[in-house]
Amino acid sequence: MEIKNLSKKFIGDKAFYKRVLAIAVPIMVQSGITNFVSLLDNIMVGRTGTEQMSGVAIVNQLIFVFYLCCFGGFSGAGIFTAQYYGARDNEGIRHTFRYKLWLGFLLVATAVTVFLFFGNDLISLYLRGTNDGGDPAAALAFGGDYLKIMLLSLPAFALVQVYSNTLRECGETVVPMRAGLAAVFVNLGFNYLLIYGKLGFPALGVKGAAIATVLSRVVECTVVAVWTHRHQEKCPYIKGVYKTLAVPFSLVKKFFLTGAPLLVNEALWSAGMAMLAQCYSLRGLNVVAGVNISNTVCNVFNVVFFAMGDAIAIIIGQHLGAKAYDKAKEETARIIAFSVFIATLVGIAIAATSHLFPMIYNTTPEAKQIAARFLIAQAVFTPQIALLHTSYFTIRSGGKTVITFLFDSVFMWVISVPIAFLLSRFTSIYVVWIFVILQAADWIKCVIGIILIRKDVWMHNIVSDD
Repeated sequence: MEIKNLSKKFIGDKAFYKRVLAIAVPIMVQSGITNFVSLLDNIMVGRTGTEQMSGVAIVNQLIFVFYLCCFGGFSGAGIFTAQYYGARDNEGIRHTFRYKLWLGFLLVATAVTVFLFFGNDLISLYLRGTNDGGDPAAALAFGGDYLKIMLLSLPAFALVQVYSNTLRECGETVVPMRAGLAAVFVNLGFNYLLIYGKLGFPALGVKGAAIATVLSRVVECTVVAVWTHRHQEKCPYIKGVYKTLAVPFSLVKKFFLTGAPLLVNEALWSAGMAMLAQCYSLRGLNVVAGVNISNTVCNVFNVVFFAMGDAIAIIIGQHLGAKAYDKAKEETARIIAFSVFIATLVGIAIAATSHLFPMIYNTTPEAKQIAARFLIAQAVFTPQIALLHTSYFTIRSGGKTVITFLFDSVFMWVISVPIAFLLSRFTSIYVVWIFVILQAADWIKCVIGIILIRKDVWMHNIVSDD
């Protein structure tokens, strides 16, 4: 009887999985193709040399901080968007859209200023490792060239996120997927033409990779914006959205108080990840290259269960907006269980192919070996990462952003970063074991996340006047 009750709690019917996959699969496809093209992009740059790949990898790690700041800032307003949609409040959705526009402008202006004035200094932080035969000066030069061009892509990226996130939060996941598909094919095509100089185009190396990314972002932004404005019957909230950019101060305050912890959280978390990468980089350029290879490969696989986090944000957010609390609680447990199950299969696939992907790269045998070992370590902890990811999105769906801030970035800077800092600077422990120790420390977060979800602290309607 107990087994039957557990089965009922964690396993849904066909209609449930059909609904979850209807939301998650387009996100998986878009993210999967994007990350697969990023993998091909990474391989194309990697085949030009270790220094080129390392320079580009460092810059992408830095820009990743900007990407996650956008994600965190927009997600704060997105919590309201999902619940406004559940409550059928189109004017509320317009206000969240305008708020995202203003926030995107501020984030782009800040990022461009920081990277223009301090870009080379930030890249240099990753080039202070042991002398393992690489050329740090060359890696710095390649990274600087790549960064200057990549700055042109930031406004388009922010605008894409404003439109795509709003569409997803209102249940439309196919259009962002199509826009993403168009972008990745543009990126892939121009990578081939501009990195190697094919069909009469100049061979620009890392500069060509950056130009291809800029073009792909512009295409993606154009596709998603044009579709949204041409289908106002499906997106009634977009009608008149630009008649004014004003947002009532009471709502700005509400969005900000809910979203600020998410923005700060993502900024600190991504900065923490950058700090972890910097700690790994102290072991030399081969480690920078190896970690870059393993992360790029894992990103292709991990989209499967990362999309489950988006499914929780959309499905549970809409249930909370409609005050269907029992339904929200029931479906949260099932989505989390489904995500962990999928992640287990993903981990097996990563481990089985861990020795294959590094062989594609034109880099040193040491970098390939490090990459393969990192892939195996990441495969072991993939189910744990899925549990943490879905727990985070569950807590966030009810607007409990202060709790997610403590759960995520505070833990990163209080536990993970000090461990990596001490182990990388004061011990000679192998770099992969540093990663394993950091992942094992996350067991604490797993326990905390399960307790918070079981206590229903996340079950809250934030758009009701009650």
